[in-house]
Amino acid sequence: MGGRYDPNPFDEDEEVNPFSQGGKAKPSGQPNVAGGAFYNTNRGSVPPASNSRLSPLPPEPADFYNPTATVDIPLDSGKDLKKKERELKAKETELRKREEALKRKEEAAQRAGIVVDKKNWPPFLPIIHHDIGNEIPIHLQRVCYTAFATLLGLTLCLTWNIVAVTTAWIKGGDATIWFLAIIYFISGVPGAYVLWYRPLYRAFRTESAMNFGWFFLFYSIHILFVVFAAIAPPVVFKGKSLAGILPAVDLIGGHVLVGIFYFVGFGLFCLESLLSVWVLQQVYTYFRSSGKATQMRQEAARGAMNAAF
Repeated sequence: MGGRYDPNPFDEDEEVNPFSQGGKAKPSGQPNVAGGAFYNTNRGSVPPASNSRLSPLPPEPADFYNPTATVDIPLDSGKDLKKKERELKAKETELRKREEALKRKEEAAQRAGIVVDKKNWPPFLPIIHHDIGNEIPIHLQRVCYTAFATLLGLTLCLTWNIVAVTTAWIKGGDATIWFLAIIYFISGVPGAYVLWYRPLYRAFRTESAMNFGWFFLFYSIHILFVVFAAIAPPVVFKGKSLAGILPAVDLIGGHVLVGIFYFVGFGLFCLESLLSVWVLQQVYTYFRSSGKATQMRQEAARGAMNAAF
């Protein structure tokens, strides 16, 4: 035939590299581009090359390839979980029953008039219950505060008495007076709170005539003690176990420092005596004006009759 035919592309005479950029296989008039047989004529669809890299994998644990490494496998089965759940429910039921029982006891105590006092004083180490502002009537708060001040004053007097007696002992006194001063403090402060301040607090709080009676009895003893301590007559170990006026005069000549300490103790005991007498007078005035004296006599007579029969 007279027509022109294309050469055989598979002819071995011409080795044409389809990926090369030159050679006979490149027809004339075509742009010099790479790609060969895989050349895409639609250049707009080719995405641009990206220079981004894949993020590296996290490092493997140190013992990843250790065949002897231990593996924590949870051993709790469904039965164990159900057992624990039943135990928790049983504990919750028991706690609820205890709470209900405690609530019933508190309600019964309130109905019976029993007051459960929570310790709240002193704030840094609560050892007693004390709340005058919320539990004592307003017209009695001044007297109650003053009575509490006499309790603190007695604590101060007996503490200073220990200091004064200790100096006297160091300066050549007898060790017995120091032990007596310690006994005065140990028995005096708790005894004052239990025997006369707490009855007065409860008397103001509940208007109990019997508590007033206990207060008058032991507060009178308290006043006698502080007056005796202020004088400190030489009847017990020559009076040196109490920082009063007589031992102060006796010691000021030989030991000035010890004498000064005893004079300070004498002043504290005098102030305590005067303040205590004022408290007793105020409480007795309220006791007579409120009719508690008649009530106390009636209660005493009723108690005597019950004891007789």
